[in-house]
Amino acid sequence: MKILLLEDNEKLNQTISKRLGLKGYRVDSFNDGKKAYDALSNGYNCFLLDINVPNVDGIKILKKIREYNEEVPVIIISSTVELDIIKESYDFGCNDYLKKPFFIDELEIKIEKLCKITNDIIEFDKDCFFDFKSSLLKIDNQEIRLTKKERLLINLFLTKKNAVISYATIENYVWEGNFVSLESIRSLIRRVRKILIKEYIQTVVDTGYIFKI
Repeated sequence: MKILLLEDNEKLNQTISKRLGLKGYRVDSFNDGKKAYDALSNGYNCFLLDINVPNVDGIKILKKIREYNEEVPVIIISSTVELDIIKESYDFGCNDYLKKPFFIDELEIKIEKLCKITNDIIEFDKDCFFDFKSSLLKIDNQEIRLTKKERLLINLFLTKKNAVISYATIENYVWEGNFVSLESIRSLIRRVRKILIKEYIQTVVDTGYIFKI
């Protein structure tokens, strides 16, 4: 699983990154809000955001995330005790709020609960796997490196297995909220279907798709 961490306290940043790395998570850590903001489109499964950081604060980043993805887990980690700021965080769509100082174990529990992904390698069947850590698809022992949009689509499907995913959800997640034609979505689906070989992706008429495993 791939996590974006924004924390300007260098010691805490390193502690969280090391601990989550030991859990097998891939962590991209930032201590500057602008750099984190510029990296939002890199296909993360979870965001950990401090509020008071240089250049672009965590609330603005949260708002940007929610513009193109309403469901990816976002945990705010902050020392603020101002109720207005805490309320604003929830109003803009954070999933949980963790006040500093906190135990790293508590953060781990929240991540596991919200992300609901217990393994980095997802098995479709006996010959097909997707590795969240490397973003590699493995079919019949052959490694396939995906394009950015193919990777984001697979990420989306695997976090919502056997559930209907609308065209709008695909647009918001894969194209990060930018307008895209229905034909472009269908073209991407055709490419991924061809890569997967088997018919995991089923069409839901006039609605979207479902990834059946």
